[in-house]
Amino acid sequence: MNLLADENIKQAIVKRLRLDGHVVWYVVEMEPGVSDDVVLDLANREGALLLTADKDFGELVFRLGRVASGVILVRLTGLSDPSKATIISEAIAEHSDELPGAFTVITPTTVRIRSISI
Repeated sequence: MNLLADENIKQAIVKRLRLDGHVVWYVVEMEPGVSDDVVLDLANREGALLLTADKDFGELVFRLGRVASGVILVRLTGLSDPSKATIISEAIAEHSDELPGAFTVITPTTVRIRSISI
């Protein structure tokens, strides 16, 4: 799967996803400090799902109608980086067919997937 990891995603998570065989572009390695609009454009340009911890992308996608290949919002505050990496890795593996074209929220106990109407 193609993913674009936002700046707020820890490097340990990016490394884990790459080890899992995913293609992961990382904003930290590309264009640190860019706006959310640019991040969303980068994800769309690469045909990648955006992996982020920034809730503002919900507003961009749903309220402002910005097109997105898919967004995975990570809500795993307080967990260790290895725990976060495991939860995210397992959620992506389990729901890979449902993630494109959806806004997904990953919490410690649930994965909520909502289709993005275009």
